[in-house]
Amino acid sequence: MKAIKQLLRPERLRQVPEQFSWVDQALVQQHFIDRCEARSAALYLFLITVSDAQGLSYYGAATLARRLHLSDEQFAAARRQLIELDLIAYRSPLYQVLALPGTVAAARPAPRAPAITGANTGGQPVSLATLVQQAQQRRG
Repeated sequence: MKAIKQLLRPERLRQVPEQFSWVDQALVQQHFIDRCEARSAALYLFLITVSDAQGLSYYGAATLARRLHLSDEQFAAARRQLIELDLIAYRSPLYQVLALPGTVAAARPAPRAPAITGANTGGQPVSLATLVQQAQQRRG
């Protein structure tokens, strides 16, 4: 069964920080890194490196543990610590690297899809059927 790729915590969608780095400087400035064991920091670095623009990754636990040279128990502890520090969300098989707590990106609401508006409706939303009808009329 193929997993559906969706945000686990949409309100915590990562954004490129102002200093333009996926490794947010707040990780150091707000002392999150000080609270991580080295194995947890290694897992966090790996996840931010392989995640997509939304912070999502499907790497399996066995692969991650092998790549990071961790036992299953060490890996589980590292993942648990990142979850407890509110740095990642996890629902098998999906990881989401979260915006750091207290940062501007974390405080922003999740982006919403823009409403579809018609040219002749004064910017008001219109139905898809209306848009299709308008396109067909233009074709003539």
